[in-house]
Amino acid sequence: MSGTSLDGIDLACCTFKKNSKWEFEINCAETYPYSSTWRDDLRDAINLDKDSLQVLDAEYSNYLGDVVKSFMAKHHITDLDFVASHGHTVWHRPDLGYTFQIGNRQELADTCGLKVICDFRTQDVNLGGQGAPLVPIGDKLLFQDYEFCLNLGGFANVSFEKNGERLAFDICPANLVLNYFVSERHLDFDDRGKLAASGQLHGPLLDQLNAIPFYNMAPPKSLGLEWVKEHFFPVVESYNLAMEDVLRTLVEHIAIQISRVIKKEKTKTLITGGGAFNTFLISRIKHFSSTEIVLPNPKVINFKEALIFGFLGVLRERNETNCLKSVTGARQDHCSGMVLKPKH
Repeated sequence: MSGTSLDGIDLACCTFKKNSKWEFEINCAETYPYSSTWRDDLRDAINLDKDSLQVLDAEYSNYLGDVVKSFMAKHHITDLDFVASHGHTVWHRPDLGYTFQIGNRQELADTCGLKVICDFRTQDVNLGGQGAPLVPIGDKLLFQDYEFCLNLGGFANVSFEKNGERLAFDICPANLVLNYFVSERHLDFDDRGKLAASGQLHGPLLDQLNAIPFYNMAPPKSLGLEWVKEHFFPVVESYNLAMEDVLRTLVEHIAIQISRVIKKEKTKTLITGGGAFNTFLISRIKHFSSTEIVLPNPKVINFKEALIFGFLGVLRERNETNCLKSVTGARQDHCSGMVLKPKH
């Protein structure tokens, strides 16, 4: 799994069992940080022409294969059914009928020497869906003890049951924008939200962010980097504030938007993703909502998305539904994922 925050590649070796319900174990897991070169290349991928993007796609597929081999050797993993890979999203414009993740080429299977299940999003977009989020089927089947599953990654997204259907959508930008503004201090992230906590809340910016039309749209809906560049960054940068004040205001904005969704009493909300370690952000979410916040063990916080993409692969292998139309808006529930086998 590689997300929009560009912190690295998450790998998790998982075991799934189904008795009366699905159970899982994360046997071992690790994040392989990107080199500054890879981070720059991935950040710039959105600007490449078609030929250059094909070259990067092949290089990245090979690179993922090498990382898988390295992870398996380090953790003495010998018996795998397959590798399930999300790849890295470059384009995501379901409104225009396309989504594109690099790292889903034959080179990945050839390099790691294993069967690969990948490219989970394209089929959903072809069926008229958003191609995202795909994690909710895992929330539904693996984390059914929680009324809300909230992921604080590059974007904050949520999934929950309503009227017997799973609903899920992106709520607002999260780590993607927080990390962007701390990068001017050459930091990867705001440790526990301490910089944000030291800033001053800026009312006019907060009001303008909360008024962004996306927040009043009905789901299904999803966000991408292009949207942030077009609709979010220009608003923030029009104010020319100190970085701490920007972070303080962004944290408040994120907490308010999340609380609009998970405000209910007598519910439990599971929070995972890197933002779960942002103590200040979590405290603001608690301030605005009355749900019981549950932070699981660090392995689940960090690797839940990798775990669930593994689970999407399991469902694909069993030819069972792994994309829900109630979540993505596709014409039908379906079983998504391309299967690649090594040529040698």
